[in-house]
Amino acid sequence: MEKILVLGATGNIGFTVVQTLTAAGHQVRAGVSNPEKSRALWQDNDLVDVTHFNFLDTGTYPIALEGISKVFFVRPPQLSTPKEDMFPFLQFLKERQIAHVVFVSLIGVEKNPVTPHHKIEKEMMRLDLPFTFLRPSFFMQNLNTTHQEDIQKHDDLFIPAGNARTSFIDTRDIGEIAAICLMNTPQHIGQKYSITGKEALTYYEVAEKMTTILGEK
Repeated sequence: MEKILVLGATGNIGFTVVQTLTAAGHQVRAGVSNPEKSRALWQDNDLVDVTHFNFLDTGTYPIALEGISKVFFVRPPQLSTPKEDMFPFLQFLKERQIAHVVFVSLIGVEKNPVTPHHKIEKEMMRLDLPFTFLRPSFFMQNLNTTHQEDIQKHDDLFIPAGNARTSFIDTRDIGEIAAICLMNTPQHIGQKYSITGKEALTYYEVAEKMTTILGEK
């Protein structure tokens, strides 16, 4: 039976990828930075094994990829120089002849060559890896993580967005889409999916919704 490597498996997206895949009966290897801490998350799930992985440590690649046919990954935000941080891993995937690689990129990335995501996509295509690019819009979860302190302490959303609209997407939806792609590989090879939430909102509209829900202006 094939086994799928999910990197960043404890993250907002990766955790949902693991849960969706195993719920459908697929075996998963969770690649994480702290295996000892993370194993408790899946202690009752026999379909998950946990291993240490670090993009900057090529010594972690062989064990993580042993027996793996498909890979899911996101770019850790602290890794901003893809040529040094990510390209060695992509080359390793090529050498291992991985059957499918799903990468979470960025909406509009094809028009923004300075982003790390653009460079990673370009290198994956140059290596002729069997890819699927997921290009999500702004994460809904950023509203209760990145902006949480402003909301809690100052009752505001301080963002230079003007009246621009954002099609927020829940990271759990991204994870489910990634799992669907991995489970139905042939039809998704070579695809670049821009994915969004169901409506585009201004931050003023977001603030109105929060005012209603939280009971505070």
